[in-house]
Amino acid sequence: MYDPRQIIVRPIISEKSMDMMEGQNKYTFEVLKTATKPQIAQAVEEIFDVSVLKVNTMNVTGKPRRVRFHKGTSRTWKKAIVTLAAGDSIELFVN
Repeated sequence: MYDPRQIIVRPIISEKSMDMMEGQNKYTFEVLKTATKPQIAQAVEEIFDVSVLKVNTMNVTGKPRRVRFHKGTSRTWKKAIVTLAAGDSIELFVN
């Protein structure tokens, strides 16, 4: 299998994800494309020592890009929104 640190690539820090963290206790991560929901839940539980209630995943398709005369797309990736139990939280920014 995969190491939990290979499954969770990076946290997604955006205005919408920060609002979901504060209001709904949901955290957004970029994950490995082949990772399943149970693998993602287990990886988050092992890395951050929290209990996961639900995992929602989506494949984000690449946007069309152009550099002078060459057309292409940005990369496609997988996003996971992880809902934590009521008392749990993840500290993403360490002061």
